[in-house]
Amino acid sequence: MNFLAHLYLSNSNENILIGNFIADAVKGRKFNDYPKEIKAGILLHREIDNYTDNHPIVKISKRRLHERYHHYDGVIIDILYDHFLAKNWKKYSEIPLKVYAKNIYTFLENNNEILPLRAQNMLPYMVEYNWLVSYASIEGIAKVLSGMNKRTKGISKMDLAVEDLQIHYLEFEEDFTMFFEDLVQFSNKKTKILLTQ
Repeated sequence: MNFLAHLYLSNSNENILIGNFIADAVKGRKFNDYPKEIKAGILLHREIDNYTDNHPIVKISKRRLHERYHHYDGVIIDILYDHFLAKNWKKYSEIPLKVYAKNIYTFLENNNEILPLRAQNMLPYMVEYNWLVSYASIEGIAKVLSGMNKRTKGISKMDLAVEDLQIHYLEFEEDFTMFFEDLVQFSNKKTKILLTQ
């Protein structure tokens, strides 16, 4: 899953949220350098990624993309699924997405000194371009995919995936809706376990 889903699955626990947000910038066993709840958030992020990669519904989504994008199919699905979470946000939260995103940005900025350098460097772009809200539109997703393609120097062709999104829109949305129910349950259970360790 991508940023919005990871933040949402932190369930308003601020330390879990920080851990979930910084997890990709924390390599190997460096999670042990952080306080208990932030460490739990980092580990939750990894558990969510592993669960997502191996879920049968996600595998169905990936198959629609695999021939064209090969091992980038999972990265693309993470982004597309965040689109459906953002687009259908009212179904999952009583807080409007614009308000939620603004609160998240403010919170992360206020805790900037805790974030690893990589996350500190990324945060201003996230805020300036309002990534979390932009996911809700196809135009926003197109920009994200284009940016990811540039990061792979054009090798991934991820900028083309917006075409696949539009062709298989209903199927991807149905996949996401079914999968996300499972993921929320998994994440809630895993969070409780990690907080007791």
